[in-house]
Amino acid sequence: MDDKETPRVGAAVRRRRRALELTLAVVAERSGLSVPFLSQVENERARPSTRSLEKVADALCTTAVELLAAADPARSVDVVRADDQGLHQGLPKGALVRQLVRGHHHLQAMEFTGDHDAGREFQHRNDELLYVADGAAEVEAEGSAYRLGRGDTLYMTGGVRHRWRATEPDTRIVVVALADHIDAVEDRR
Repeated sequence: MDDKETPRVGAAVRRRRRALELTLAVVAERSGLSVPFLSQVENERARPSTRSLEKVADALCTTAVELLAAADPARSVDVVRADDQGLHQGLPKGALVRQLVRGHHHLQAMEFTGDHDAGREFQHRNDELLYVADGAAEVEAEGSAYRLGRGDTLYMTGGVRHRWRATEPDTRIVVVALADHIDAVEDRR
């Protein structure tokens, strides 16, 4: 893979670890990954799979999306082409995750295609929107199940625990969210 296909997350991992005042050994223990591997990731000598990046993110009390967003410098204008490659590592066969917004911004957007870990539960600090571009999906949120088809959207306020899964082959879900590092303030007028 070339550099454009897989963002370099090492500096973002190191910054986050140091901000939390954690050693590599603590992150290794929390993530189940080895100290040498984590050192290689931080020094850009190894690139973690999607699953390993999720483990590192969990150990650092953040998300893989946040680490990926912090990997690129902020830009005022950026085009992500339809043929830009996604992250393939650690995903079920045929699955694809593609960032639609690169860099460290207030808005995050990702496109998920194919099967994903339906058992993984998410909870984001800020609001989130799921849009079914193709196919169909089931979402469990706040104790209720929702079936979504092509063109449907589901909006969740920050803090809602949820999980989702594709129910048809080649389903494409676009997730748009306010970044977790943003303090969304409610207008109480």
